[in-house]
Amino acid sequence: MTINTKDIKFWNKKILFLGMLLVYSFIGNAQVKTSIDSTSIKIGEELLYAIETEVDSAAVVVFPEGQTFQPMEVIESYPVDTVLNDVRLKLIKKYGITQFDSGAYTIPRQKVLVGDQTLYSDSVQITVRSVLVDTTKQKLYDIKPLIAVEKQLSVWEKFWWGFVLLFLVITSGLYWFFFRKKVLTEEEKIAALPPYKQAKLALSKLDEQVYFENQKIKEYYSDLTFILRKYLNEKVYDQSLESTTDELVTRLNLLKDSKDVLIKKITIENIQEILKRADLVKFAKSKPDLEIARMDKQIIDKEIDHVKEGLPEPTEEELLKDLEYQKEIERKQRRRKIKIIGLCFVGALITFFVGFGIHSGFTTAKDTLLRHPSKLLLENKNWVRSEYGAPGIIVQTPEVLERQMPVKTDSLNPNFNTKFFSFKNSKIPLEITVKSSVLSSDDNPDKSSSEAIDLVGVANKELSLLEKKGAVNLIPRTEQFITPNGQEGLKTYGTTSLNFDTGEFAEGNFIILGFSTPKVLQQLVLVWKSNDIYATEMANRILNSVELIKDNQE
Repeated sequence: MTINTKDIKFWNKKILFLGMLLVYSFIGNAQVKTSIDSTSIKIGEELLYAIETEVDSAAVVVFPEGQTFQPMEVIESYPVDTVLNDVRLKLIKKYGITQFDSGAYTIPRQKVLVGDQTLYSDSVQITVRSVLVDTTKQKLYDIKPLIAVEKQLSVWEKFWWGFVLLFLVITSGLYWFFFRKKVLTEEEKIAALPPYKQAKLALSKLDEQVYFENQKIKEYYSDLTFILRKYLNEKVYDQSLESTTDELVTRLNLLKDSKDVLIKKITIENIQEILKRADLVKFAKSKPDLEIARMDKQIIDKEIDHVKEGLPEPTEEELLKDLEYQKEIERKQRRRKIKIIGLCFVGALITFFVGFGIHSGFTTAKDTLLRHPSKLLLENKNWVRSEYGAPGIIVQTPEVLERQMPVKTDSLNPNFNTKFFSFKNSKIPLEITVKSSVLSSDDNPDKSSSEAIDLVGVANKELSLLEKKGAVNLIPRTEQFITPNGQEGLKTYGTTSLNFDTGEFAEGNFIILGFSTPKVLQQLVLVWKSNDIYATEMANRILNSVELIKDNQE
């Protein structure tokens, strides 16, 4: 039998065509089946939801991910089960879902991508029941007591005693030096008296009997003549203390002759006689009788009176000089008091700083006293928790973020419109940016629905924007991020060198959060200075506060 090679080629092509047609028919006839293990569950109970499809082994299938089952919540996404049936694959994707409020709910249709086809599952009606409690069988317990939670105290609440102590020190110092009626010592009281009263008081206290009984005649005459010389030094001749007896007498005679001081000759002679006797006692070891010593004291007492009577009345110029002198003394005393108060204040401040530093660390103490701007912003009690954009991203920040002019999103899809919010302060090395992007209405819904947002690409775009701002040495890392209310996103973080409006590059950190659905892109960007511990703490607090509105995650 002769086989024509042309016939063989013809039948091979025909068989190949029929095979390809069969494969495409399998793909084109792919269907999605939906099943649930129950149509009624209790509050919080897991409902097993399964999507089943049968496709060719070469087909690519993408099952729904994320919170697409609203109003139900996904608590577990199980791996895909694969069953091989000749050249066909049966794929079964299961989800554990639940709801924490009772009522009737509809699980919406779910989108499954099979090759270039978009298939939809059927919607399912379920009922969520309340949990009935039989109080006759279920034991009831008392309400648990309140648990004490440590209160976050402010600097004033922590160290009020230090501020009170500082206030008391300052108040006491002011009272002590300015308002307290000072109790003078005996010496201070005598020093405050006029020269004449000082001399008379000193003579009254000079007991010659005591000196003679103790064989201190020399000391007696030294004290007696010192009282006289001191008075003359202050009122008559300002070198009376260092002058000899002859020099002093000569000077008194000259003053008498010039009539500058009206001193009688007998007064000068009596003064001369007593001074000479005192010189003999001090230098020649002369020992006069007690009665002579008592008489000399009485003579000095009278002659001081005579000298006072002979003194001229002070002129107006002398009175002014004396007044100016007194004012200068008061100014010196006031300056001295102010210096002492200042030293007390500085001492109290240092004591408080040391105590504060030992308790909380010297860096914290220094920043508190110098009012570090980042520390003040961190300890601001009016942190704002707000929702930015629509759909919203909830975040807590030290101040309300300012809305910027609408711009096209920095994502890879130019058809997204973005709402842009930011915080930036030249005194604080912390930048906060929130972006909420929504697919514009003029874009093709079907086309956009089939294109998932590349969050890695979005993060790379943000890194490029940081480089445009001058960031260098970017070292990024990427990981999954889950918000406190269970929303999944992508976290890109790392270190960089950036100019924080200081004119110099400094080491910094950055965090880029991205959340997406086919129609929504939400971002949070944080950049801060590494060595600013307060900026770091603020960034962590902001990061831990991020939440998304679940109803918007469609």
